Amino acid sequence: MLIYNTLTRQKEELKTLDEGEVKIYACGPTVYNFIHIGNARPLCVFDVLRRYLEYRGYKVKFIQNFTDIDDKIINKAAEEGISISEVSEKYIREYKIDAKGLNVREATFHPKATENIGEIISIIKTLIEKGYAYETDGDVYFSPSKFEGYGKLSHQPLEDLEAGARIMVGEVKREPMDFALWKSAKPGEPHWESPWGDGRPGWHIECSAMVHRYLGTTADIHCGGRDLIFPHHENEIAQSECCNDAPFANYWMHNGYINVDNVKMSKSLGNFFTVRNVAEEFGYEPIRYLMISSHYRSPINYSIDVIEQCKSALARLHNCRDSLDFELSGASEDTGGCEEFRSAAEHRRERFIGAMEDDLNTADALASVFDLVRDINTFVVGKGASKELCREAMSVFDELTGVLGLVYDRRELSIDSEVEKLIEMRAAARNEKRFADADRIRDELKSRGIILEDTPQGVKWRKE
Repeated sequence: MLIYNTLTRQKEELKTLDEGEVKIYACGPTVYNFIHIGNARPLCVFDVLRRYLEYRGYKVKFIQNFTDIDDKIINKAAEEGISISEVSEKYIREYKIDAKGLNVREATFHPKATENIGEIISIIKTLIEKGYAYETDGDVYFSPSKFEGYGKLSHQPLEDLEAGARIMVGEVKREPMDFALWKSAKPGEPHWESPWGDGRPGWHIECSAMVHRYLGTTADIHCGGRDLIFPHHENEIAQSECCNDAPFANYWMHNGYINVDNVKMSKSLGNFFTVRNVAEEFGYEPIRYLMISSHYRSPINYSIDVIEQCKSALARLHNCRDSLDFELSGASEDTGGCEEFRSAAEHRRERFIGAMEDDLNTADALASVFDLVRDINTFVVGKGASKELCREAMSVFDELTGVLGLVYDRRELSIDSEVEKLIEMRAAARNEKRFADADRIRDELKSRGIILEDTPQGVKWRKE
């Protein structure tokens, strides 16, 4: 598999540290609010990465953290009059509801910053001992100028990065680029004991600690949004490689931004949407579809029109799968199938795999799935297919959509006795050529959300 590595700015063949296993770390949310649609993109994209690697036979160890101590969480706790742990636990629960709705599988481990204070302190002590970090008045800072490789992920020399750096009020660091590893406790803030006094960890250090604890000194793949390249991921690399004298991650994958109506999403612009808000209006699956409908490194645009297009595309997939269920229910027990379909399906599978092997190109992979839908409609649906052929079509359809995590929100195909009786009455009216009555019943069913389709095999229905 080829992966575009942000570190080298080129596609590279995936070679794992342990044969047959891929160790992945994905930066998770800071849990002080509901996740927004920008958060949904890395969740869905890297869930597909994990699914695909497992589909290809790898064992995947997938770590995604929760940042549960941060200025935003402290402010939220003060605002709501509750503890920081109550804030973080509340929004971890809400995150899990949204992640499940998006069909994102739980990570192998979901570590929290507050559960890794010991590991964090250990790394900071090592960095001080090696001369990369220093303590001043209970704060501990890292000195990027002492790390030769600083800037290698963002591809900017240190002097360019320094140009925009500032020392904030209250900071006592030596140079503007120095960043906090440990912050001394302020009155009323949560804190932990440390060799430098009571305090709490900085943001960047938690990920270094969790990667080391759960994956070892080096991860195979570290992933997240493009907005994290600098300073977050750049700082992770610096502190981890100075501590461990080993590469922090061999491959870096970053997804592109999300715009809203072609403008960058921002709270200040009022174009900020949570996943929950969008899901309540359109459902979760169209959001997932949107997130993987373009190549993960490309920017994508969210708008009402776009999400409606995603719903329509999903409807084609769901209708295909429902048609196969209907076809199977009335199929013959004949053995054998259609070699032409089998050949076409294998070609779609090969193209799907080829797209995914080329830097997780989900856009082209989706195109292969829709080509498969066309093949199913050409060779299977409405063609009096055998049960064997129907099951073969279902199998390859479920295989490919399953890798993408789609067609999971299938409605229960059941109707009440009254609706069933109306369908039978319409069929009788058609047989007796009472077409006006048949049309009236059809309209009545449509008003109840039941759509009918007349096929050579009988009447097929679906819910809107």
